[in-house]
Amino acid sequence: MPASAPAHVLFDLDGTLIDSAPAILASYRAAFADCGIEPTCAIDQRLIGPPLNETLRLLMGRDDEALFERLAQAFKQRYDTTGYRQTVAYAGVDALLAQLRADGRKLHIATNKRLHPTRLILEQLGWDDHFASVYALDMVTPRLADKATMLGRQLVEQGVACGAAIYIGDRAEDGVAATANGLAFIAATWGYDSGAVTLNPAWIAADTPSTLLRLLGASCPD
Repeated sequence: MPASAPAHVLFDLDGTLIDSAPAILASYRAAFADCGIEPTCAIDQRLIGPPLNETLRLLMGRDDEALFERLAQAFKQRYDTTGYRQTVAYAGVDALLAQLRADGRKLHIATNKRLHPTRLILEQLGWDDHFASVYALDMVTPRLADKATMLGRQLVEQGVACGAAIYIGDRAEDGVAATANGLAFIAATWGYDSGAVTLNPAWIAADTPSTLLRLLGASCPD
């Protein structure tokens, strides 16, 4: 590993390592159909990224806790049993993770996705052993407030120094969370929010996993 390369690489999940949009959007549509109501806005790729609770309340468009619980349970029933299986890794990500591990990097996940389906997806993709830690907002009760809080907790609990780590994500929220914790940030512009890097001149963009490998100072694959 080059001397200047970060020893710890923290990744967002949806839109960064995996294309989860088809599975998530189908599960949202099924939940609203099961509950017999119409969403207040289009169920499309713009919804990918924020936590489930936030997105459901946006789609509901009203304050109704009973309805919210019904929708949440309907979504989880679909997504956590069959829906998540539609999830695929972006092209080049398997090689990216394998090379970083071969270089001796410690890899971590910090995601807005719920912990249960996150672990199901990691198992399905054969990534169970890739990550030294997997953090999600709902990993504790009450759930963590936001991604910045989650990253801060992860750094402390995993004993990771800010200067030895970097965060990779596809949304502006990811960059803001990284900056709040003193982490360098690279925007994965192959994901859902290719404009995230424009918000801060200190953020760097990677348009492919192979570009990201070079930016991380990884060894060249054989």
